[in-house]
Amino acid sequence: MVIGTAGELPKAPEGPITFIEDMTDSELALATKSRVGLTNLGNTCYLNSTLQVLRAIPELQTALGHFDGGLGGADGERNLTAALRDLYKNLSQTTEPFPPFAFLTILRQVAPQFAEMTRDGHGFAQQDAEEVWVRIIQALQNSLHGLSGEAAADASRKFVEQYLTGHMVIKRSTSEAPDEPASMSKDPFSILQCNISSTTNEMTSGILDSLNQQIEKTSSTLNRTAVYDEVSRIDRLPAYLATHFVRFYWRRDINKKTKIMRKVKFPFVLDALPFLTEELKEKVKGTNGMVKQVEKERDERAKIRRRAKARRVAEEKAKREAKDGDVEMKESGGAEEKKEGEGSGAVEDPKLGVPLSEEEELAERAKERKQIQESVHPDLALDTGCNASALYELVGVVTHKGAAADAGHYISWVRKDLDEETQHNIEVNAGEEQSQRGKGKEKLDKTEADEEWYKFDDDKVSVVGRDKIQALDGGGEDSVAYILLYRSKKL
Repeated sequence: MVIGTAGELPKAPEGPITFIEDMTDSELALATKSRVGLTNLGNTCYLNSTLQVLRAIPELQTALGHFDGGLGGADGERNLTAALRDLYKNLSQTTEPFPPFAFLTILRQVAPQFAEMTRDGHGFAQQDAEEVWVRIIQALQNSLHGLSGEAAADASRKFVEQYLTGHMVIKRSTSEAPDEPASMSKDPFSILQCNISSTTNEMTSGILDSLNQQIEKTSSTLNRTAVYDEVSRIDRLPAYLATHFVRFYWRRDINKKTKIMRKVKFPFVLDALPFLTEELKEKVKGTNGMVKQVEKERDERAKIRRRAKARRVAEEKAKREAKDGDVEMKESGGAEEKKEGEGSGAVEDPKLGVPLSEEEELAERAKERKQIQESVHPDLALDTGCNASALYELVGVVTHKGAAADAGHYISWVRKDLDEETQHNIEVNAGEEQSQRGKGKEKLDKTEADEEWYKFDDDKVSVVGRDKIQALDGGGEDSVAYILLYRSKKL
């Protein structure tokens, strides 16, 4: 008699088995999904760190994949976009640090300020990461087509306009001329400024300081210069929001650029409601509240699962100890028989709740996603690339290390689970939902403590925990947050 599991026998591999030792660099990179660094070509850490954070936008990879421009054209910005496409493609096909020669060469042709030499003339000077960020975004805006959506207008929109550009409504009025009507204007923005003063302790207050300012301008009614209150509020939020900590400023007394070292805390989850116009607040309010409620309920279910798991572990341990005790008592030959269930630790607490099975949890999450989608305002649902909830999560950071404004070292930090989410989306889009069921439990039980980040220090790539990112809020000469990239919060 053969004892075993009745069922289909394991199938042989459909294709030939390839061993790691026999793989090419591109095959190995695809198989291991490894991230590689960029070679420093002489004070180019400002560029390397910026490129690694921009690479954290999967929609940008998709748009670049559709770009058909080459490197030999007369349009420098199209050449720069083509170089970025080729660079990211090369990074995904190698396991060794890659030198961005072509991209850097074209960048210096398009923007000569990045070809500035050091004072002794022996090399290229260090540059500002925020300046190169803005310049790259500008080149993409002029040359990279957008992704198609439900709205007919999407066909003519650029990618940067869709996913990286917000709109600001600016109101200017003066108390010196109360009868003068307030002037209104509307401007696009691709990066949100966070001003740092002697009272700035966290990012939200710094952003509000930049949105509420006083300026001097000529009054048409007073026929002289007057002080105006300038209040800016956002009426379109992009899917990806970049924020810039204004740490460098020009000191007139010493005629030199200086760095602000002050510690400024930043959130891992950003609620942008305080920055919005009243009209946009009304549109996102429902989805904003729905997402927060769903997250609260998911946290409660996760706590129940963790308690149930701890209870099972305790019960199994108690059973093993009881079994070992029974063996010892039998061997000693003189112990009273234990009552059934005694010492097993199987005590049910009705307050703990009943944990959902994996299938039930996945079904509940699908229901929650549908509820959130239905709560999105119709205007925002048709706006491809906007944020319909005003909630963001941190996915990338560019930091500056050192006290000098025109020197120091730039490093970037990117959330590691972005790779897993991108692969998950590829598999789901390919109709492989079933393959995700085995991975579901690991994803369901993941906590903030398990979150990992890539640290890109030029050609050196390492993995760090969430606590390292929390320590980037400043207060010393070590790495301090300079540019933050947030994306629309996803469930």
